[in-house]
Amino acid sequence: TKTHLGTEYAALLVEPDHQPPTTLEHLPPEGGSVVRLVIVRGDPKATAERHTLRFAGYEWIIRAAPSDRGGPNQFDPANAWTDAQGAVHLRIAGAPGRWTCAELTLTRSFGYGVYTFALDDISTLDPAARFAIFTWDGPAIAQYGREMAITIGRHGERPQDNARYVIEPIDLPANRSNFFAPAGLLTHQLRWEPDRATFRTFRGAHGGGEARPVAEHTFTSGVPAAGNETIRFSIYVSQNNPTPMQKPAEVIVRRFTFEP
Repeated sequence: TKTHLGTEYAALLVEPDHQPPTTLEHLPPEGGSVVRLVIVRGDPKATAERHTLRFAGYEWIIRAAPSDRGGPNQFDPANAWTDAQGAVHLRIAGAPGRWTCAELTLTRSFGYGVYTFALDDISTLDPAARFAIFTWDGPAIAQYGREMAITIGRHGERPQDNARYVIEPIDLPANRSNFFAPAGLLTHQLRWEPDRATFRTFRGAHGGGEARPVAEHTFTSGVPAAGNETIRFSIYVSQNNPTPMQKPAEVIVRRFTFEP
């Protein structure tokens, strides 16, 4: 991965019995097991600007840093925005060899419950484009980042399978289920329970209830436990695709809801 220069750096001298938390909002003060804390300024040209937007009643962070999802990809905050109807747009912009992508991260964690997402037609995405809705908790290494995902895009297996339900690690065949996402507006749903994750996809904007899904799959092994994961939307370029990215791509998410 690339190193991103920070605006500040901190060094702590601690006692041997010091137990740091996995993540923290503020640096711990001196005292107790923290013997000394020193903070120095980083690159004065670096900025810590936080790009956000409001969607579905929640705040989302717009990615600005590069990522290795799909291979080395650049991300531009200008590639994510909401329209007058409240839908959120995410795009891959630029030109061959100079593509920039988009990713949103929800600023709060919900845990177990029902997650519902309504997407406009994405059947015409460039073959090298990928769109993913996924949970992520980076520090949870033992649980593979608590990642569960719905991904749209060709995956090099059967050409009629243009979508996939996934729990990590993806290299286990039992942790992925390919399906066909038809054209038109679709509603995807994840019902997350202890030791159980059920994915369903419906036609139209109001799937569920008595509606019959066009695809569904339930994982009952390897399902992560709830923690500090957040929902993310990401559209990116699959750098390993046999045909390089040829044209811009855009995904519109019409609706997102969560029910405990």
